[in-house]
Amino acid sequence: MADRLEHVTPAQKAALENELALLEGPKRSEVVQAIKTARGFGDLSENFEYHAAKNEQGLLERRIAILRNRLQNAVLIDEEAVAASESVVVGSRVTVEGDDGEIMDVEISSVGGVSPESPLGSALIGTSVGDEIVVEAPGGSWVARVTSIRR
Repeated sequence: MADRLEHVTPAQKAALENELALLEGPKRSEVVQAIKTARGFGDLSENFEYHAAKNEQGLLERRIAILRNRLQNAVLIDEEAVAASESVVVGSRVTVEGDDGEIMDVEISSVGGVSPESPLGSALIGTSVGDEIVVEAPGGSWVARVTSIRR
C-alpha cells in the first residue's frame, strides 16, 4: 500500500471510521465463527466451507488494513476555508462543461470523488468559474470550462 495523503471531509472520515469499526467488530466475529463451524465438517483439505470462510477472512483483513492506512493518512479538509475560497480547492464541488457539451458534476476529494492528483482534479485545482481547462488524460486531451463551484 502506498502511503499518500488523502484529503477528506469530517463526514467522510467518520464513514471510514464506522466501516472500520463494523469490520473489526461484528463482521470479524462472524467470520471467526464461520471458520470454527466449518472446521467441524471434517477433513480441511476438501472442506469447501472452510476454504470459503478462510478466503472471506483474508478479504476482510485486507479491507481492514486498507481502511487503517487511509485513516492514518487522512488530512481533514478545512470546510470553512473551502467555503471562503472563490477557486477550486480540495473539497469543492465543481460543474464543468466539456467541449463536446457534456456536463459533469464532480467533488474534488480523495474519498468518493475525483482525486486532486487525477488528470481532471489537478487541472481543476486553483481555477475559477469561467476558466477553461485542458485535461491531459491517458485517453487523450480534452477541454472543459468551469461553470460553477459549490461547497
